[in-house]
Amino acid sequence: MKNHSLNIIAVLLTLCICLPARADTFGSGGNAFQIDFVAIGNAGNVDDTMGAPNPAGKVDYEYRIGKYEISEGMIDKANAMGSLGIAHDGRGANKPVTSITWYEAAEFVNWLNTSSGGSAAYKFDSTGTFQLWQPGDTGYDSANPYRNRQAQYVLPSMDEWYKAAYYRPDISVFYEYATGLITTAATSGTALGTAVFDQSFGQGPADITSAGGLSFNGTMGQGGNVWEWEETAYDLANDSNTKYRGLRGGGWYDESFDLAATFRDTVSPSSASGNFGFRVASVPEPGTLLLGMLGTIGLLMRRRRWAIPGHPSCSTRRIPGFYPFTPES
Repeated sequence: MKNHSLNIIAVLLTLCICLPARADTFGSGGNAFQIDFVAIGNAGNVDDTMGAPNPAGKVDYEYRIGKYEISEGMIDKANAMGSLGIAHDGRGANKPVTSITWYEAAEFVNWLNTSSGGSAAYKFDSTGTFQLWQPGDTGYDSANPYRNRQAQYVLPSMDEWYKAAYYRPDISVFYEYATGLITTAATSGTALGTAVFDQSFGQGPADITSAGGLSFNGTMGQGGNVWEWEETAYDLANDSNTKYRGLRGGGWYDESFDLAATFRDTVSPSSASGNFGFRVASVPEPGTLLLGMLGTIGLLMRRRRWAIPGHPSCSTRRIPGFYPFTPES
């Protein structure tokens, strides 16, 4: 029995385990708020070779990403707690925050880390100017001088954002849209296969929790509603603090082309526009992931139920078909 259990554990650790989604809490009292995260598994999936850039979407580790875009209310509460002074549009507390620069989004992410007792993800000097992490800095990562490897909360990289939006993990396939093969325009709501796009400019974005159907990974609004900042420089080399950054997903008044995996825009990190927003990702510390896996294994063993998925194929082709199941909201 012991050897049998160990064999099962070994299989589970090498296959795709969907870690449970959860919300993380920040602030306190009347300024407390939660960010809902979904787990993105299938570490080491293959790249998509049919999107922009090419290749894209391969992430060799488990991570989490915000189910929703960051809202105005979240920024307001962080401003009150951390004196961040981040200005933004004023459409409503549950609207996606817009008119926010990449640098301001990075400052918000830093506050998420430091207010939770962690390390800042992004380096700002005494004048508030964004800088690259240097080899002498604790947490320096030569592969990505933008991001400190000791930080838990980050802006999603190009690959992290892309995978969360377009990858279907159970069959190892990338789709053209976050909602599947096609997407249908809607003003708001949560209907499967819909996204908030092709609307009048004056309408504005939908609430973050009513921004269309979910992706196969359980995210909302990665197609339409507002454009979202990537952490990554547009040329994929994070070696200059002023390089233009990637921008993805399209906005409420854009056409379906802008929502597709084949389109990626670029803009200065100091730019702020009424249709630029962002979401947050979370990269667990080494060991946290293993503990989560073992906890999942223990739960399954206690229930004596085993649902070991087959090893996903290595295909990156886009296939027809659309939501053979109903994802949970």
